[in-house]
Amino acid sequence: MIHTELDAAGVRDPSLREAYRQCRTLNARYGKTFFLATRLLAPRQRPAVHALYGFARFADDILDDLDDPRTVDQRADQLQQLSTRLFNALVEKQPCGDDPVLTAVVHTARKYDIGWDLFDDFLASMRMDLTVTDYPDRASLEKYMYGSAEVIGLQMLPVLGTVVPREQAAPYAAALGTAFQLTNFIRDVDEDLHRGRVYLPADELAAHGVDRDLLRWCQANRRTDHRVRAALAEQHARTREVYEKAKPGIGMLAPASRPCVAAASTLYSEILDRVEAMDFEIFGRRATVGKPRRAVVAAAGLGKSWAARIRHGSV
Repeated sequence: MIHTELDAAGVRDPSLREAYRQCRTLNARYGKTFFLATRLLAPRQRPAVHALYGFARFADDILDDLDDPRTVDQRADQLQQLSTRLFNALVEKQPCGDDPVLTAVVHTARKYDIGWDLFDDFLASMRMDLTVTDYPDRASLEKYMYGSAEVIGLQMLPVLGTVVPREQAAPYAAALGTAFQLTNFIRDVDEDLHRGRVYLPADELAAHGVDRDLLRWCQANRRTDHRVRAALAEQHARTREVYEKAKPGIGMLAPASRPCVAAASTLYSEILDRVEAMDFEIFGRRATVGKPRRAVVAAAGLGKSWAARIRHGSV
């Protein structure tokens, strides 16, 4: 399958093909929902998406490998090295060396004219994760999410294609990236606490009498205090609003790309359904969308994808 995708994308160089193959492996291993949705894209689009995912995953692993003994300063240095190597390759046109992820993402960025600024903003948010463990209000969280989530949607836009000017679709793509990340923040409160972080606005939690100590109590006792439940319900409702804000953007995408993004939106939003169905008992449990449901959504999307690609000649 990977050979078909690379052939369709016009990737001929053996070393570049291997670089994309490794990015695809990362996506399949760690981004199961995202990878499933990517399967609904035309083969020629998939390698670029795998490369973008692979780069984001590579940076994220520098931050969140809990078994890695490196200090904060060492991780910061490694992130800076990554940023420098990407800048030198993408902007200064220097060789990428033998780094497969960097090789693939630079090739993708050049092919689709994805600017350095989006990668720079992404890496800036990754640096925040080294030292920032709480967000006092939504404005501060949104500043972080611009680089960690919105730019991912903006990077994807030229790969997906649009039927309107890209700048018109951009706010909706950014909103969908935010909706996905907010979903993860709600689902992963327990996991993020283990890393010493809380990705929910402190003032909005405090309005329900929730602070880090109470979250720690919930974690230790593996149950959700009623005040935490009320706070999470509010975050749940706010995230639903972001999905609604993003929804019109799907129709702005190239027709062949719409089933992929619609499927991803459905699957991620159903994580919120699972959290609500668990009555926000997220400590010690992880809300997931089961394989049968993912298969149903993927099958429906696949039919729409094929029909759109045939109709518009983009198979």
